Amino acid sequence: MSIQLSSAVRQNLLSLQSTADMMSKTQNRLATGLKVNSALDNPSSFFTASALNNRSNDLGGLLDDMGQSIQTLKAADEGIKSITKLVEAAKGKANQALQSSSTADRSKFAAEYNELLGQIEQLAKDAGYSGKNLLAGTGNDLDVIFNEDGTSKLGVSAVDYTDTSASLGLSSLATAIAGTPGSFTISDQDLYDGFNGDAGDTFIIEDGDGTTLIAAGDPGDGTLTYSNQIADEINAAGVPGLSATFVPGPLTGSLTVTYTEGNVSIDDADSTNDLATTTSSNFVESVVGGFETDEAINAELDKLNTALNTLRSQASTFGTNLTVVENRQNFTKSLINTLEEGAGKLTLADTNEEGANLLALQTRQQLSSTSLSFASQADQNVLRLF
Repeated sequence: MSIQLSSAVRQNLLSLQSTADMMSKTQNRLATGLKVNSALDNPSSFFTASALNNRSNDLGGLLDDMGQSIQTLKAADEGIKSITKLVEAAKGKANQALQSSSTADRSKFAAEYNELLGQIEQLAKDAGYSGKNLLAGTGNDLDVIFNEDGTSKLGVSAVDYTDTSASLGLSSLATAIAGTPGSFTISDQDLYDGFNGDAGDTFIIEDGDGTTLIAAGDPGDGTLTYSNQIADEINAAGVPGLSATFVPGPLTGSLTVTYTEGNVSIDDADSTNDLATTTSSNFVESVVGGFETDEAINAELDKLNTALNTLRSQASTFGTNLTVVENRQNFTKSLINTLEEGAGKLTLADTNEEGANLLALQTRQQLSSTSLSFASQADQNVLRLF
């Protein structure tokens, strides 16, 4: 047997059920912050917002890649700045060599120049970031993707500064000193005039730079004889390229000194009978290649200037690429915010509005409950007949 409800009771009961359903939806919106939680709530808004959020997420992944690409470009830019300073230092060495007429100095400057070129190559090898080195050439090109399907992108070509000869036209220089062997002879009369030295005197042979090759004699007592004694000590010293020959003559003989590696001079230091300082004059020495002549140095300076222009141009290119990527990064951040804001307008709930709705529904529920109670009391009046 079914239970029959009066019209008033049924109407109030339906009102309470409707209010309870609306309160449940309002509480759910307040709990999730969304007015559209599924396609059942609003299919159009739900699927449109989902598409916007999906694109935002895709761009967010690309945004991370852009950030890493920026760091790679910054590493390359810092590398070029440092390489430029090293090339400028190499240019300074070439200018120093140009100001010096000493072959030994030029050889030294050439060696220092070579060291700087080596440091340039090492620095270029160390300029990578996260496995990508834009200064190491082949296999290090950088592609920066800006949109979801990869149709918008920037290609950054790597350069190879790990080989200065191929990329900058700067090659290591020869540093050896070469020339025609020189020799000179101290004559009979010279030896006669300075035949003997005091105890402690030294017969000194120096190279063209003033470096002592041998200090012969210095017996400590007695006298120093400029004859076979000197020749024997020179030959016994084992200085590469240095030799001496003594030939007896009418007075004291003649002493010939030969040096195949560079210019030399001879003096009898502190001798009582001074032997005039003698310097070989038929020896011509030079740096083999490299900084051998002023013309060669000027040619190298031209190469250095070209290399500097190349580096500055490449630095400008990387700077432009960096600006583009940073600009696209900022644009992508703004676009992500726009997409998320658009999705939010379709699905986000107004918590103030929903809070007011909940309060109104709670009031309605209380009134409906009171109304239902009154309707029930009217149905109970029949019991008073018994």
